[in-house]
Amino acid sequence: MDYFLDRREDAVIVAVHGRVDEASWESFGAGLSEAIQQAQQSGLGDVIIDLQKLDYMSSRGLRVLTVAKRQGQEASVTISLASPNEVMREILAISRYDKLFTITETIEIRR
Repeated sequence: MDYFLDRREDAVIVAVHGRVDEASWESFGAGLSEAIQQAQQSGLGDVIIDLQKLDYMSSRGLRVLTVAKRQGQEASVTISLASPNEVMREILAISRYDKLFTITETIEIRR
């Protein structure tokens, strides 16, 4: 699993590639914490997690999303998910995370 942070004028984007599983969930969590911190320090209210190139996410990865949502709320930063592929759509639906997070088709923020 690799992740890349991109700070834009309206949000911090976290692009995740590969698999978030038992071997990579801690790194994924660190990346999300870093993104939330960057957003807060820059006065940005949004972190968008780009799921387009994510092949799989285990229950540990889902837990990282839950922790990031809580961290974001404490920092006044909204966490949303973008561009899920079919595998990720299914994982999010089965786990009901599609009810916990705003999910968009693109990484663009619509206001």
